[in-house]
Amino acid sequence: MACTALLVGDGPVRPLSPAEGASYSGPGFVWIHLEDAGLDELPSVAGADIPEVALNALTATETRPRCDRIEDGAIVNLRGPAAVAIENSDRLVSIRMWVRRGKVNSVTRLPLAATEAVMRDMQAGKIVDPGDLVAAFAREISKKLDPEVADLGDTLDDCETQLEARNIYKLRGSITSIRSEAIAFRRFVAPDRDALQALAQMDFDWLAEDDRLHIREAADRFARMAEELEAVRERSALLHEQLTDLRAEQVDQRSLWISIVAFIFLPLTFVTGLLGMNVAGIPFAHAPWAFWGVVLFCLVMGLAVLAWFSWRHWLRQ
Repeated sequence: MACTALLVGDGPVRPLSPAEGASYSGPGFVWIHLEDAGLDELPSVAGADIPEVALNALTATETRPRCDRIEDGAIVNLRGPAAVAIENSDRLVSIRMWVRRGKVNSVTRLPLAATEAVMRDMQAGKIVDPGDLVAAFAREISKKLDPEVADLGDTLDDCETQLEARNIYKLRGSITSIRSEAIAFRRFVAPDRDALQALAQMDFDWLAEDDRLHIREAADRFARMAEELEAVRERSALLHEQLTDLRAEQVDQRSLWISIVAFIFLPLTFVTGLLGMNVAGIPFAHAPWAFWGVVLFCLVMGLAVLAWFSWRHWLRQ
């Protein structure tokens, strides 16, 4: 377990021991952040000021984005891209925060990509209170997730281009992958938006007006991403249907040509089989022109069948 305690807003940012951070009550605010496994150790470093409901929310095995008020504090859960690639159906990792005046406890089971950028802002003096910290996480998570959502749309555009060119090979797997990723992202992007909108409407004294503006801006970005993911999912479903129809059309067309060839050779096979019987009395069996006569007859019959198919408009693409 990696545990970091930082004193922020009282001069330069400086580290504290987890025990010092849990008991600190001076100026500025303390951010106690736990990362990776070992969440059972949270009570020993969090202090006695965390309600049981908030503690359960911080240590829950499964979470979804949410924002709930508990007296003068708030439980804020968000989901964002991981710092390293993960093989996980959820695709996004969670950060759980218990925020109140003077202190923020946060927990992540896996490293969050936004944490590094938030640390830089903190070292630069851009974060001075708990509201700034929450707004910074909301802003950085949305900024890092936005390009990934845009890439899904761009990849789907490429698939549509290939489908228009009737290049349908290997498209089915790509479209299925895009659709599954869009569903996985939207599962948490829409609740992220709802959680931030709920937080922006709460009247905490540690949440300044500029923090609310940044949180609303991040919520709007999440809302736009949710709409984009919904569009990607619907476009993927439509594209999958078009791909299925196109493949069925190709199969039907190939089946038609096979049927045409079989229809042409069916009477020819009958003629050649009839003339090839090993019995006496076959007409013109000894005539020198008989072979070419039969060939000409077969050719005329084949052309007649093709003409009939053309007249019936069965040869059109």
